[in-house]
Amino acid sequence: MASQFGPRTNSASSVDSQGQNTSLQRLHHVEKRVVRVLELAGGVMDELSNATGPRVEVVNNHCREFMQSIKDIQVTLREEIKSACEYRPFEKCDYSSRISNEICCKKLEYIMEQLDNMKQSIERYDTSV
Repeated sequence: MASQFGPRTNSASSVDSQGQNTSLQRLHHVEKRVVRVLELAGGVMDELSNATGPRVEVVNNHCREFMQSIKDIQVTLREEIKSACEYRPFEKCDYSSRISNEICCKKLEYIMEQLDNMKQSIERYDTSV
């Protein structure tokens, strides 16, 4: 695949791109299942509003498929979220650097406090001598 900077030669980028494609394919499949879930919900609503009354086996089948689809969607989305967290860091995420910075600030505050205590101790010693 060529870009404005020349052909892509990094095999890691190619592997990452393939991972993104399969991830996008799984998410596209989830999207299709969400549409199917909405169709099932519509089918149940149609059955419940039927003038002759709902057909119990149709409602049961739609509900069973609905619940299974929801579980499948949840599992797939959890896996995608987990893989995004493990393998691809979020863009512009500065959490770790902010936490590290806060920890360093706390350490400096502690050191400054200890130095102030030492200074006061020295001053007390000097005035007592």
